[in-house]
Amino acid sequence: MNPIEPKLIRGVQELQAWSDQARCDGRRVALVPTMGALHEGHLSLVRLAREHGDRVVVSIFVNPTQFGVGEDLAKYPHDLTGDLAKLRALGVDVVFAPAADEMYPPGVAPAWVEVEHLTRGLCGRSRPGHFRGVTSVVARLFNAARPHVAIFGQKDYQQLRVISALSRALLFGVEIVAGPTVREPDGLAMSSRNAFLGAEARQQALSLNAALREVRRLHREGEREAAYLIEVARGRIEKEELAEIQYIELCDADTLEPLERIEGPAVMALAVFFEGTRLIDNTLLEAE
Repeated sequence: MNPIEPKLIRGVQELQAWSDQARCDGRRVALVPTMGALHEGHLSLVRLAREHGDRVVVSIFVNPTQFGVGEDLAKYPHDLTGDLAKLRALGVDVVFAPAADEMYPPGVAPAWVEVEHLTRGLCGRSRPGHFRGVTSVVARLFNAARPHVAIFGQKDYQQLRVISALSRALLFGVEIVAGPTVREPDGLAMSSRNAFLGAEARQQALSLNAALREVRRLHREGEREAAYLIEVARGRIEKEELAEIQYIELCDADTLEPLERIEGPAVMALAVFFEGTRLIDNTLLEAE
């Protein structure tokens, strides 16, 4: 059977009309929001979307409002032709690839959406305004695609929690499904930004997963003191001369509040620069 050519939609109204028809036909619409430059991590989310819906929309939009001053918006990779080829092989129904002025109409006063209680720490502390941009564009995507379910990766754990709260708080009624972190064979979490790493930085970045594995081992063996687990992770990563740690934190898995001692499900999250490229990773520490 030949791969299905996805329908490429550029306009919000056209996507709304397509989704409305799919809903009228009794179809369950699943949305996978991306910024393009698709890798296996993204494609795993598309496969998961097919399990949760029978019409799949993948959005490709590099959202300018979630990038801060000095961040990598200008050099963020673009490859729509390659992305379409990958999605064609997975039987995606629609690719929504709008221009910036379609999502943020010129001449219209900007409207922002914020989830304050989950964005004070972690990436929210180190990237002011980032999550306001994320939640604002996701709200627009939900209004454009009108999905029943949306798929987000667990690698961006804070984003996953924030979007889940957004859907509930604003009554979107969109079910949020988490896709597990996909890793390279050597353990590095897949990211579009990995392409910016030189050979030495790429090798040293393996320390992130190594640190998280060590923390998981200690947790399984009964260690519950957050400060000690954070110090173990820090010590492993600081062995690498190119590593510049932005944060390593251990938080409640639901509230994202910092913990002193693990009493229930927790998440260790970290952000580290290697030669100017910012990588994030995390691990869940659940009750045995």
